[in-house]
Amino acid sequence: RLPQALIIGVKKGGTRALLEAIRAHPDVRAVGTEPHFFDRNYEKGLEWYRNVMPKTLEGQITMEKTPSYFVTNEAPRRIHSMAKDTKLIVVVRNPVTRAISDYTQTLSKKPEIPTFEVLAFKNRTLGLIDASWSAIRIGIYALHLENWLQYFPLSQILFVSGERLITDPAGEMAKVQDFLGLKRIVTEKHFYFNKTKGFPCLKKPEDSSAPRCLGKSKGRTHPKIDPDVIHRLRKFYKPFNVMFYQMTGQDFQWEQEESDK
Repeated sequence: RLPQALIIGVKKGGTRALLEAIRAHPDVRAVGTEPHFFDRNYEKGLEWYRNVMPKTLEGQITMEKTPSYFVTNEAPRRIHSMAKDTKLIVVVRNPVTRAISDYTQTLSKKPEIPTFEVLAFKNRTLGLIDASWSAIRIGIYALHLENWLQYFPLSQILFVSGERLITDPAGEMAKVQDFLGLKRIVTEKHFYFNKTKGFPCLKKPEDSSAPRCLGKSKGRTHPKIDPDVIHRLRKFYKPFNVMFYQMTGQDFQWEQEESDK
């Protein structure tokens, strides 16, 4: 079947962790890889997309995740034309941390790229942030959300906190299961905290063999970023964050985090 629910974003927000956790639910069947149908493969048609999906039994939900959908202009319209009652899940995290994480991922593949500080500014002296750089643009959540709200009501979109997915995975997963209309089967007993990685891992539900932790590409050490740059980025994101909280009716407390540090 075509998916009834999609994890549409955001990149480096915690979408893989969420997908792995929800796949532990017996009533969910999800594609492991990112199909990129609504951004890169749309011309292949819905039949191609359907064939990418896992087979499901009656009563099971089909899902996929492609985090770039959230920032793709055509995605809301395309998903709406597939099924206007599709449920959408967006994992968001502090845009500054997200940008650094995004940069870290690129750096691991292309060690020759300029420093984060160089890429983040149009003009460092004037402190002009380069909002066209994708690592920064993705975190302007309010801007992207506006595009989705032209096609989908807020009630069809669940915003998951990438931070709480780490500190309270069972609590966030309870919300996800409720949103998808599933019994709360994935609970605290599915998780244990991995101290070396610094985030929760999933226990294998069926037996006591090795738990599934996210791969080596997750939990990379971030490069040291100049504190002044971080300060400027926080200032840059703050009005967009506030707008995002107002639009979603949820306070993700990214500003409080800053004052705690």
